Amino acid sequence: MSDASSAPAPSLTSLARGGGCGCKLDPAFLDRILADSPPLPLNPALLVDAATRDDAAVYRVNDETALVATTDFFAPVVDDPFDFGRIAATNALSDIYAMGAKPIFCLAVLGMPINVLSPETIRLILDGGRTVAESVGAPVAGGHSIDAAEPFYGLVALGLAHPDRILTNAGAQPGDVLILGKSLGIGVFSAAQKRGLLDASDYEAMIASTTRLNTPGADLAELDGVHAITDVTGFGLLGHLSEMCRGSRVSAKVDRTALPVFDGARRLLAEGVRTGASGRNWSAVQLHVHCPENWTDADRDMLCDPQTSGGLLVACTPDAAPTVLETFRRHGHDAAAQIGQVQAGDPVIRFSA
Repeated sequence: MSDASSAPAPSLTSLARGGGCGCKLDPAFLDRILADSPPLPLNPALLVDAATRDDAAVYRVNDETALVATTDFFAPVVDDPFDFGRIAATNALSDIYAMGAKPIFCLAVLGMPINVLSPETIRLILDGGRTVAESVGAPVAGGHSIDAAEPFYGLVALGLAHPDRILTNAGAQPGDVLILGKSLGIGVFSAAQKRGLLDASDYEAMIASTTRLNTPGADLAELDGVHAITDVTGFGLLGHLSEMCRGSRVSAKVDRTALPVFDGARRLLAEGVRTGASGRNWSAVQLHVHCPENWTDADRDMLCDPQTSGGLLVACTPDAAPTVLETFRRHGHDAAAQIGQVQAGDPVIRFSA
């Protein structure tokens, strides 16, 4: 009779129904939940709240300082516990950078099935997150943990910025160009990994992208030509661009040929690998998208692919675009590309190719 205690521990991703930012409630369901919510109390010091579904809340402390606050956590997107911690922390800190702020400290949010995972595994998850947070001077100062049926981990992240330099998702202006900081396809990679179809080179590309901090955001806040920023995560490019259009009351035109996409993700998508979240994301956004005649299922699934720790989406003047791209490259974001433009009109998304 075998000893159950000697059985190998299950993989992290096997313990969760979904992983990474693909775990987010889909936008349509979230709309139904929040439809009858009372308006937030009016407070002139609260500069950014949930009204435009922005990346973080912002509170004016004084004329020189604003406090930026966010929280983000999810189930494992990879099996390596240290890498899972790194990815989750990078993703949470991205919301601070997407507002043009610099992080100052964090709190951990942890839920683990403690009768399934060893203390060593859980410690590695926390170590991964701590390493990332400390690398940008934002130590994990505490947190909260529970015994949960499915594992999850993330951070409450706090940052500081000048109140006049806060960048929201609602500032895009007609005539701006759109720049995306990272390649698309992380959701496809995650789905392939769960099915055992992800090769080593694509796994390395996924880890490199999801652990690359969106530090350009803090520098972009210093550029006068930058009008809006958001990060592309669980709702996919179309979902987050749609939020920017609605918040800014503008339309957008996207050049599909200019989109940075992982080659491996294109191949996997052609082989039928996709996430369930991409379909939910499309259902939520399709009324705001004018599809071209040559639109394919692969186009839809890639543009709605949930991005765990995805790139910054920036709206800036054409004159500022070269400096924005140089800023991305200086921070190691070599995939950054100009992908479209902002136009006047109803908040819809069209395509130029």
